[in-house]
Amino acid sequence: MAKKKTAEERRQRAAALKAERLRKERQRKILGIAGGALAAVVVVGLIGFLFYMDHRSRQIPGMAEHEIGSYLHVDTGEKVDYEQSPPVGGDHWSAWQNCGVYPSPVTPEFAVHSLEHGAVWIAYDPELPADQVEQLNGFYTPGSYLLVTPYEGEMDGPIVASAWGRQVAVDSPTDESLQRFVRAFEQSSDVPEPGALCSQGVAENAEEVEAMLAGGGGEEQLPEGMDGPAEGAEGDAPAEGESDAPAEEESEAPAGDESEAPAEEGSE
Repeated sequence: MAKKKTAEERRQRAAALKAERLRKERQRKILGIAGGALAAVVVVGLIGFLFYMDHRSRQIPGMAEHEIGSYLHVDTGEKVDYEQSPPVGGDHWSAWQNCGVYPSPVTPEFAVHSLEHGAVWIAYDPELPADQVEQLNGFYTPGSYLLVTPYEGEMDGPIVASAWGRQVAVDSPTDESLQRFVRAFEQSSDVPEPGALCSQGVAENAEEVEAMLAGGGGEEQLPEGMDGPAEGAEGDAPAEGESDAPAEEESEAPAGDESEAPAEEGSE
């Protein structure tokens, strides 16, 4: 018969098993820490890559950036002297232009309010060939935060795309810079009122608005209900007191806004 193990042998065996167990636990901890560190490196690297790609997507050849110092509401009917043409931001009227396609120029003070909500305004020379106008109109689809309109003021090119604080001029609707600009800045969060409406505002073009205001009372001359959106534009005028921010949250005017009470339609 084999000799029974002595007490000393049993203690040595137990100690060896314990040491092996501790070694394996330490190994698991080291692997866990290394795996966590690797995961952290991957996450940080991914975040850095996404920031890089976002930054790269906004590096558009020929794009100009402008600081917007003031963006208060001014009395409807009071013309604003904008530094850029078309404007890329600044003071504006209390209502906004419905996003959509317009065959006639729109009121800049309404369009700037749309830019404040994250819209991109594609303005083009009224003499632009019809086939190119059709191509520009094709940028808009229902729900897009885009204004596509002719523009009668001075421009740096036959087609100028504007977002809040940014602008690029191109010669053709197929210019990659135009397409990249729209992708980068349509509904951008880098605006004073991201997520606010680009519908339920003003559907009339500049000539129609001027005719209404010529009645003699400023924004009181604007109708309670719009006659319907322009081609491709969405929605009717909001009810009295309705905010231009999404239903779930209220949009606040910028600090220091001392504008008059908003009009019944399209007001914030």
